[in-house]
Amino acid sequence: HEKIILMGAVIYKQLLTGLLLVSQFYIFPLQPVMVRDHKKVHPFFVSVTEFNHNQKDNNLEISCKLFADDFENTLKKQYKTNIDLTHPQDVKQVEKIILEYVQKHLRVKLNSRQVILHLIGFEKENEAIWCYLQVNNVPAVRKLEITNNLLYEKYDTQISIMHASVGGNRKSTRLVYPDSLAEFEW
Repeated sequence: HEKIILMGAVIYKQLLTGLLLVSQFYIFPLQPVMVRDHKKVHPFFVSVTEFNHNQKDNNLEISCKLFADDFENTLKKQYKTNIDLTHPQDVKQVEKIILEYVQKHLRVKLNSRQVILHLIGFEKENEAIWCYLQVNNVPAVRKLEITNNLLYEKYDTQISIMHASVGGNRKSTRLVYPDSLAEFEW
């Protein structure tokens, strides 16, 4: 069993490395990867967050892609209320909860200054929820410092892949729980 587990870990590491390289060009659909050890099956959880500086509009556009069921379960537990991201009864209330959660778990410093994230909206796509956020009045980006611990309180196997584009120059990194800090410079 130990050899199988070790081989699985090596293959998993190679898979993640390959996904990181592929994800620099594409945002891949989120799918859980199942690895079996000798006792039970462990799912691995992945989110993707894109940062794009829109020079024309002087905004930093942020898109977060999370598994819908994981995000719903996290919000339900954290806010002790029933949340349906697919068919919300009160969209404004759900948006308020999403923004509050994301502002706590995705903090951004832009050019060494803490910024406020504004929720533009959210939508479901297949098994994922896209959250669209924005930072207004951003004429230039030299440095992004990001604290990303989305879904960390629910899953200690969470992996966060992040891409940042400024002036056509795209950079990527990944964070594996418990790591939550990333930095990009241009």
